[in-house]
Amino acid sequence: MARGCSDLDRVVVSTDDEEIAEEARRRGAEAPFLRPSALARDESTSMEAALHALNWLDEHQGYRPHYLMLLQPTSPFRISEDIEKTLALARDHAADSVVSVCPVHHHDPKLLMRINAEGRMTPYDGASDAPVRRQDLPPVYALNGAVFLVRRDFLLERRKWYDERTYAYVMPAERSMDIDTPWELYVADLIMKDRMQRGTG
Repeated sequence: MARGCSDLDRVVVSTDDEEIAEEARRRGAEAPFLRPSALARDESTSMEAALHALNWLDEHQGYRPHYLMLLQPTSPFRISEDIEKTLALARDHAADSVVSVCPVHHHDPKLLMRINAEGRMTPYDGASDAPVRRQDLPPVYALNGAVFLVRRDFLLERRKWYDERTYAYVMPAERSMDIDTPWELYVADLIMKDRMQRGTG
């Protein structure tokens, strides 16, 4: 899907696994380096991987892209249109960064609750304890992890993906699944199988 976007100069895969790197090359992406094992642990962050990739490409190839786009493999339902629209949003606003988000239907702060040590429910910090109708609440959005686009200089200087000046690209819920648990992987697999059977995958 990334290779189908003409506005992307290069598609580079960062991995510590040679088998994954070879598969990436077979599918037309680049894998010019293997990520150090210290940056491929369960607690390693995508920020560390991105900074390593930028530094490696600069040091070994003299390549300094204006923007870096992070496309995490845990977002299997992202499509080329999402990539292209994120890039267009950055161009239109000369943005330092653009991140993808999706509407949140069940976690508006006014509906969030805490459970105290005694097991009693209390309103979440800053939330009203007055009853509210969900349809009366303003829209709320959450990062969905599908697309992070950031200016290279901003990333190197700030070590962050977004700040108060970041633009949001809104994706629908059906393309916003972020796989972090075995249950989410199971559900994603069912969706993919269903789409293949219907000929829409």
